[in-house]
Amino acid sequence: MEPRTRAEAGCSPPAAPRCPQSGDGSKDVGEKSDINIIALVGNEQVNEDTDNGDLPAYVSAFIEKEVGNDLKSLKKLDKLIEQMTENKMQLEEQVLTISSEIPKRIQSALKNAEESKQFLNQFLEQETHLFSSINSHLLTAQPWMEDLGAMINQIEEIERHLAYLKWISQIEELSDNIQQYLMTNNVPEAASTLVYMAELDIKLQESSCTHLLAFMRATVKFWHKILKDKLTSDFEEILAQLHWPFITPPQSQTVGLSRPASGPEIYSNLETLFCQLLKLQTSDELLTEPKQLPEKYCLPASPSVILPIQIMLTPLQKRFRYHFRGNRQTNVISKPEWYLAQVLMWIGNHTQFLDEKIQPILDKVGPSVNARLEFSRGLMMLVLEKLAADIPCLLYDDNLFCHLVDEVLLFERELHSVYGYPGTFANCMHILSEETCFQRWLTVERKFALQKMDSMLSSEAAWISQYKDITDVDEMKVPDCAETFMTLLLVITDRYKNLPTASRKLQFLELQKDLVDDFRIRLTQVMKEETRASLGFRYCAILNAVNYISTVLADWADNVFFLQLQQAALEVFAENNTLSKLQLGQLASMESSVFDDMINLLERLKHDMLTRQVDHVFREVKEAAKLYKKERWLSLPSQAEQAVMSLSTSACPLLLTLRDRSLQLEQQLCFSLFKIFWQMLVEKLDVYIYQEIILANHFNEGGAAQLQFDMTRNLFPLFSHYCKRPENYFKHVKEACIVLNLNVGSALLLKDVLQSASGQPSATAALNEVGIYKLAQQDVEILLNLRTNWPNTGK
Repeated sequence: MEPRTRAEAGCSPPAAPRCPQSGDGSKDVGEKSDINIIALVGNEQVNEDTDNGDLPAYVSAFIEKEVGNDLKSLKKLDKLIEQMTENKMQLEEQVLTISSEIPKRIQSALKNAEESKQFLNQFLEQETHLFSSINSHLLTAQPWMEDLGAMINQIEEIERHLAYLKWISQIEELSDNIQQYLMTNNVPEAASTLVYMAELDIKLQESSCTHLLAFMRATVKFWHKILKDKLTSDFEEILAQLHWPFITPPQSQTVGLSRPASGPEIYSNLETLFCQLLKLQTSDELLTEPKQLPEKYCLPASPSVILPIQIMLTPLQKRFRYHFRGNRQTNVISKPEWYLAQVLMWIGNHTQFLDEKIQPILDKVGPSVNARLEFSRGLMMLVLEKLAADIPCLLYDDNLFCHLVDEVLLFERELHSVYGYPGTFANCMHILSEETCFQRWLTVERKFALQKMDSMLSSEAAWISQYKDITDVDEMKVPDCAETFMTLLLVITDRYKNLPTASRKLQFLELQKDLVDDFRIRLTQVMKEETRASLGFRYCAILNAVNYISTVLADWADNVFFLQLQQAALEVFAENNTLSKLQLGQLASMESSVFDDMINLLERLKHDMLTRQVDHVFREVKEAAKLYKKERWLSLPSQAEQAVMSLSTSACPLLLTLRDRSLQLEQQLCFSLFKIFWQMLVEKLDVYIYQEIILANHFNEGGAAQLQFDMTRNLFPLFSHYCKRPENYFKHVKEACIVLNLNVGSALLLKDVLQSASGQPSATAALNEVGIYKLAQQDVEILLNLRTNWPNTGK
């Protein structure tokens, strides 16, 4: 049977089987089928036609299209039939290939599935068998497991008991050893054994055997006390032979560092006992709770002072408590300098002995311990305890509290600078940093600073420089109040720079900034009172003060201490989101500083004051220049008609005013301020002369020459003392004089060039050639029209 076409398979009724007798008919049908296949392959509308069951219509349309009414087109039938036959064979091959491969794949997949199913069944059978075997085994082994588990528990319990007994036995053995060593007076071995016992105690801390721990601790404590008492007694006896402690200064000490006949033996015994006491350090730290101040003082964590130094400190601690505790006459709350000086004296008296006799012993033993610093640490704890007890009693007495802070800061300075006590150790600044005490310190510091500011500003010498008679020192012409104020700020910086935390330092920095702002406001108030006399001595002194404070703050901004504070402030601002990203970036890149806000306000005040001075002088100059403005520049005689050129009489008031005011302010203002002043004044004067005198008049040859003489030989030289080329600050006037004094030929030529090449580079080149760089082309043309000395061309 022939394969059916797509149309036959889809919608057409099944075709009847072909009879072998009807050969021609079958041929027609075959050809018709071939045509239908080609149509299905070659035309997109086949689906629609065949789906509608209109196959004959489609075939008719196909023949109509290919053959039509043209009989000559019948020649194409052979090619069409041949092509369709070929396509039919290709389709049959594809169908045969697919129909032969698909069953093989399906058969292979079924076979694999069948095999997998068999394997699965086998595994299930094995699993069932194993499950039953395991259950059977477990049931059989259950009694054995119960018996075995009970025996294992018993064994573990016995092992724990045995280990417990071993620990007890070990402790007793160590205890017996210590006893035997002590009976034979072998103290070093006894101390070494105690060290080992203390280390075992530390290892046992994680154990839950409370009774064992208690037994171990009691044993360590028992032998530690015996050994410590014995060694301490012997050590104190040796120290007594050395006349320890040294109450007098080293120069008057007769024994401590001297070498009597028995000196070597004493120092040998001292070294022996010192080393033996060092061995008890571990057990001493284990048993002794170190004295600590409350957490509110935030003292840095530090190990206990080594045991032999503790023993050496004992007599000094007794003396300190005797004199500075209770009702003794030496215990006066208003005299903190007494106990602070006493501690410094003790450190100084014992430094040489500790460095020369004790430090070598520590160096031999090995641990990196500084004897002098250990000794100082022990004495410092006495001071801290005393401060913590005294401060609450005088917290609200400003004078006593301020005196205490001053004495503590002096003590700290000497302790660090003279005796090398590290700032990282516990010190008095930690006590002063406690919240209540610190806030009180800030309040008192602010109060006394404001009082000092009041007194310095009300002083008769407030606006006079201390160094007015010493030129080299008085370059800044700083009034006494400004210098005293900056000294006050510097002292405050020295007072808080050793505070232990950056946050506390930043609070003091804010206090300093507030004081600067307050002082600026006070200067502004005094300045407003002097506004009518803006050239007066006091006004200039205020301006010098503002400039000095701004300059010093700018220098401080580059100081390492304030740069470190800037970094700390950056971290605080970043955490609190108090600044924009731009401001944070400027702080981080050091483009701005912690004083920028203050400096900007001071610079603004300085600029306003200078502007007021410049305006005042400029008004006087304009008043003095009235006659000069009215000069008859059109009718002045030419240079050739005068024997000697002389200054215009009308210009004298102008120049005298400039000279007098410049000299006055040069004497009263510092150099940097005066430089800004005269440059601002000259800038205004240059524009004024150019606009109000030159552009407002016409000039003949004599008038132009006279103007140039007045400017270049008289006005410009007034400022030659302040710079090398003052004419460069009068660019409008200088270039206007050049244009007005060009000879007639050059002026005509320049005029023609400017008219013919307006706005062109050649015009600019022509202007540059005659020395015109500042004035624009239009300005030059206006100036040329102000000239009256043009030749008569008859036009």
